[in-house]
Amino acid sequence: MEYCIETAGLTKVYDSLRAVDGIDLRVERGSFYGFLGPNGAGKSTTIKILTGITAASGGRARILGQDLGRTPLQIKRRIGVVPEDLCIFENLTAREYLTFVGRMYRMPRDTARRRAEELLELLGLADTGKTLALEFSHGMKKKLSLAASIIHDPELLFLDEPFEGIDALASRTIRAVLDRLVQRGATVFLTSHILEIVERLCTHVGIIHKGRLVKQGRLDELASGGSLEDLFVAAVGQPEEAAVGLSWLGGRV
Repeated sequence: MEYCIETAGLTKVYDSLRAVDGIDLRVERGSFYGFLGPNGAGKSTTIKILTGITAASGGRARILGQDLGRTPLQIKRRIGVVPEDLCIFENLTAREYLTFVGRMYRMPRDTARRRAEELLELLGLADTGKTLALEFSHGMKKKLSLAASIIHDPELLFLDEPFEGIDALASRTIRAVLDRLVQRGATVFLTSHILEIVERLCTHVGIIHKGRLVKQGRLDELASGGSLEDLFVAAVGQPEEAAVGLSWLGGRV
């Protein structure tokens, strides 16, 4: 089995909080991996470690066959990232921003411009003209961030909540782009709270709870004919019922 991401005892500690607690990830090349967990479970922290944004407190990670601790720059050239906070240079137009990103990956200027035009057309941003990114809607910024993450044709794409706060049309466009990437051999590592999208897109899932990886494997095998929601609730536990119900709804909630 060839893994695109492989970790051993990966840990991140903030003061007394173990945000990531010794997880052993196994992400197969060419898979669409959904990384799930409740709020505060450690999903975004894990992505920040795997993409070299923050250093792990312990453990090891291999990305695309390379040691993350030894060759971080070489790995970053081969991956794409859509972070939760997007981090777009908002004083540039969409074309300027994508061309800049392409050039940062040492693409020839003409190639960067051509790919930028193709991405803008595909994602419905071709008519933005001289409008600066700071004037874009949240959904437009999400699509621009996705375009920037794939302009250099990455082997591995990390997506932190790419569907949060966007409309159905933008969501459909992004899903189509991700499907194309996986079909041509790229690996996608996705976090999302929208289980229906994960269930539709992903071939594999990992579930993290309180910093620990509690489930991992092929989605069809883990779910065993049930729903992803049932699998998720069984893995992380059912939330405790409120001690006092809402009076106007009658009884406990």
